[in-house]
Amino acid sequence: MAVYTEVDDTTLTEFLSNYDIGSVISFAGIAEGVENSNYLLRTTKAHFILTLYEKRVQADDLPFFVELMEHLAGKGMNCPLPVAAKDGSVLSEIMGRPCAIFTFLDGTSSRFPNRTKCRNLGTALAQLHINAEGISKTRPNALGPESWKSLLDSVGSRTNELGDDMLMQVEKRLAHITSNWPNDLPRGIIHADLFPNNVLFMGDDLTGLIDFYFACEDILAYDIGICLNSWCFEADGSFNMTKSRALINGYQSVRKLSDDEINNIPVLAAGSAMRFFLTRLYDWMNTPKDALVSPKDPMEYWSILRFHQSVSGPSAYGFYQ
Repeated sequence: MAVYTEVDDTTLTEFLSNYDIGSVISFAGIAEGVENSNYLLRTTKAHFILTLYEKRVQADDLPFFVELMEHLAGKGMNCPLPVAAKDGSVLSEIMGRPCAIFTFLDGTSSRFPNRTKCRNLGTALAQLHINAEGISKTRPNALGPESWKSLLDSVGSRTNELGDDMLMQVEKRLAHITSNWPNDLPRGIIHADLFPNNVLFMGDDLTGLIDFYFACEDILAYDIGICLNSWCFEADGSFNMTKSRALINGYQSVRKLSDDEINNIPVLAAGSAMRFFLTRLYDWMNTPKDALVSPKDPMEYWSILRFHQSVSGPSAYGFYQ
């Protein structure tokens, strides 16, 4: 279960006295996610999500995340809205952790989304990129290419626990990606973590986007690479070009990609795979054995990275088909 900080009944009751959201009917930890402690809060008025911010989320970044969600909702996108306390504040503290209460969105995530869901995701991603324009706050990507070498160095020779000469292999692939990283592509606010468990559906209809706590300013097409990796590889590790083409076509139905963006999809997707390989590697080596959350296997993203470095160009993802 993704609960790092337990909240006892007495503390919860005292905390909720600051809100006008009804009386508690039930309160339970949510199994999804690995970064924050999330609880489903059911009251006599509605359902809510209580999020306690942990791990990589910095308290100073929270106003940016809150503004982004409010801004997107104001543009008509379905994303969680912060619930204000009686004094008007939306950020608070419980159990020594910064926290916030959010509205609950209907829908369920899809572990293995079909082609229609992939197209709808692509459409929503492009809408997010366009609708996020104009927010007053910004946030650099703390897990962008500049951070990858230090992440690898923090694990060092322990990387070889994954296989013979793994450290050398990772260093070589990392150097190749960063030396080819584009610097002149369109930039804006990206979600940066739009995995299937962060997108809600009813049937094939997309009903909401959640978990904006990696959102930042970066290359817009990099967000496509993140989604290709998390939506278009099957359980056996094979790449599904049909899903990829659907995702890309959905995106381009709202925001047309330039030739430069398309041509750089292979390196952007490879960079995304490297980023998640490295953060998973760090968690794999540093999460206590008795932790409530099991770290995810970094080798899944090593396999994805190998695919991207084997392709001959953007046609491998369904472009120009």
